Amino acid sequence: MLNNKLATLMRSGLLSLMFVLFSPAVAFASEANLKIPHLSQSQNHLLLGGILVCVLGMLFGLYQFMKVKQYKAHQSMLDVANTIYETCKTYLIQQGKFLVILFAFIGFCIAFYFGFLQNTPISGVLLILGWTIIGILGSYSVAWYGIRMNTLANSRTAFAALERKPLKVLNIALDAGMSIGVLLVCVELIMMLIILLFVPRELAGASFIGFAVGESLGASALRIAGGIFTKIADIGSDLMKIVFGIKEDDPRNPGVIADCTGDNAGDSVGPTADGFETYGVTGVALVTFIVLAVAPALQTTLLTWIFVMRVLMVITSVASFYLNRAMSQAKYANKDEIDFEQPLTSLVWITSILSIVGTFAASYYILGPGSGAAPELQRLWAVLAVIISCGTLGAALIPEFTKIFTSPKSKHVAEVVKASREGGPSLNILSGLVAGNFSAFWIGMVFLVLMYIAYYASGQGLNEIMIYPSIFAFGLVAFGMLGMGPVTIAVDSYGPVTDNAQSIYELSLIEAIPDVEKEIERDFGFAPDFDKAKYYLEANDGAGNTFKATAKPVLIGTAVVGATTMIFSLILVIQSVLGVKPESILTILNPYCILGFICGGAVIYWFTGASTQAVTTGAYRAVAYIKRNISLDENASQKAATEKSKEVVRICTQYAQSGMFNIFIAIFSFALAFACLSAPKNYEAPVALFVSYLISIAVFGLFQAVFMANAGGCWDNAKKVVEVDLQEKGTELHDATVVGDTVGDPFKDTSAVALNPIIKFTTLFGLLAMEIAISESFRGVAPVAGGVFLIIALIFVWRSFYGMRIPTEG
Repeated sequence: MLNNKLATLMRSGLLSLMFVLFSPAVAFASEANLKIPHLSQSQNHLLLGGILVCVLGMLFGLYQFMKVKQYKAHQSMLDVANTIYETCKTYLIQQGKFLVILFAFIGFCIAFYFGFLQNTPISGVLLILGWTIIGILGSYSVAWYGIRMNTLANSRTAFAALERKPLKVLNIALDAGMSIGVLLVCVELIMMLIILLFVPRELAGASFIGFAVGESLGASALRIAGGIFTKIADIGSDLMKIVFGIKEDDPRNPGVIADCTGDNAGDSVGPTADGFETYGVTGVALVTFIVLAVAPALQTTLLTWIFVMRVLMVITSVASFYLNRAMSQAKYANKDEIDFEQPLTSLVWITSILSIVGTFAASYYILGPGSGAAPELQRLWAVLAVIISCGTLGAALIPEFTKIFTSPKSKHVAEVVKASREGGPSLNILSGLVAGNFSAFWIGMVFLVLMYIAYYASGQGLNEIMIYPSIFAFGLVAFGMLGMGPVTIAVDSYGPVTDNAQSIYELSLIEAIPDVEKEIERDFGFAPDFDKAKYYLEANDGAGNTFKATAKPVLIGTAVVGATTMIFSLILVIQSVLGVKPESILTILNPYCILGFICGGAVIYWFTGASTQAVTTGAYRAVAYIKRNISLDENASQKAATEKSKEVVRICTQYAQSGMFNIFIAIFSFALAFACLSAPKNYEAPVALFVSYLISIAVFGLFQAVFMANAGGCWDNAKKVVEVDLQEKGTELHDATVVGDTVGDPFKDTSAVALNPIIKFTTLFGLLAMEIAISESFRGVAPVAGGVFLIIALIFVWRSFYGMRIPTEG
């Protein structure tokens, strides 16, 4: 799908990269040379027990998979779900091929850096490359598992709604989410424990870095492309409701199957790969910090403590799931009306409370008095537990603040609906923008408070055992947020199941099947209630929208807070190679700091525009095709047209891959460009350019992502309020909220969510780029190379709009 000109530009970029990499370089200290210390026998045994817990966690995930699979559903719904899965498979296979191309590019960089610049033996280079591949495959395979799980659960959820048992509708989707969340975290944790316990010490640090880069590459590609794909399909499907006045998920609309595929590509594949990568990269950042900044005698104890905390969070998440299930059963078992948000909210809070209790108990056992740890650590066990607990509390608080702006019951959503009634799409969009802006402020305040508490706690003695204790504290906050990873991923995965379930109900045409009531009563033992089923599915979709929205700021926040820890590694490299103190150059009085902040902000705003442009052009093509090919004749088949649906999927895939390629090459080239332009030639001040660029990417990215995600969530649930609570489908008010939702679609599910892997990939790859740029023998030509890469980046920035414009021929 890439034209010759694009291929030529890519080759030019590769040649320029080779020019940089093949330049002579001297040996220097780096995070790639991390020397992981040997653990004691008792520590090894403790972490081997952690592997056993992870294996049990994976078995729990597979048990949940089989449990969902055994739920019954009508064949008409199973057939639709299978069609969606087959289409998702086709999309993932295409993405897998694309990942091979990207790995060839990144793999070359890694191999040459370690093999030539670091003089690592070929066996070691192959091992590092192997872990990079494992990182990519980890992101890719958990994404595949996620769509298989969700496409099993969607039909079962849709059918369960006919039983008039809303708790069962909720439980099936939540079972699927917990299966994905627990298995994802356990797979990632097992891989990291294998590196820590079994990889040779001299290669373990580099293997961690390779694994993290692989995870980040896989997640970035799947998140960006999935976000573009899903919103092209969603907008193409939604606009038909206004153009033709047809109902939502009308089977005659060729965009509906593509929309269902997109629900999984964007809301399952992307978040699952993203969660896998976020969990791994944050862990690698903390491992890096401990090895570089903590006294050697204390490193093994802290590493063991970090991994025990992760294993513990798997246990608390599963325990919370069963406790919450029992409470929900006692409260809602015999009710035919429930608030679907309440059991999800209680699950998050139960997990947070149990995790905090577990954090203090395990910290006391491993680090506290009588633990056998060094005296310095025994005095600090409570301080470390408090800092982690800030993040764990944040993982519950941030969803609550997010719901203020996105829940169907929130005042902001109500304001959007009221504005839309008299002001139409215009005031709908303005009110949604207000919600997004206010949400960025308040969630920013939550991060401020949590990070300040962590900073204050870090001043209570951490400086005695490490340098830059506040940076370690910020990393622990991100670590604590991810402690609830299984549950965060579970409530996020809940969303695509509920979204698909509503679509499957309509696509199955179950109400039109002759004598279907008798068939269901005979074969499944209950009398179906079609009206109540549609109500349950729409209300549950609203809850799914809300909790998809709540997971986004948590994952984005961990990327930003965790990025501060990764940037620390870069600062140490600069200090080691150039002999300059960070505080002498990282100052507001250094103009290069200001320039770096401006560059980072500019790139964030370009990225959001480029990703939205890919959606806009793709949606235009999809809408044009659907308008020409939709068949609304009364005598025409009421079933979904498979070939027409496949063509819409093809359009979505084409623009998803083209848009993602432009974005990836530009991001990659910007990192190399600003790193090379930061290399000092006559004095050290320019080094601050790249460090401040990375900080700016993280900070601007946080607020842009939260603003866009919550504005989109507000528009989405405003439409849901009109459809479910007000029962005003097909009215002018509904049309206004549909327009707002189509604006919010790329806001929340394309640009906002993709900023998470973009921040982490830029930081990870930036470390390698800066090490090359500041090597003594390369500094003289670094500005020239930086100029070349800047031109390449700007070419792809140009392409991301002018190469993706809406064609004039329509």
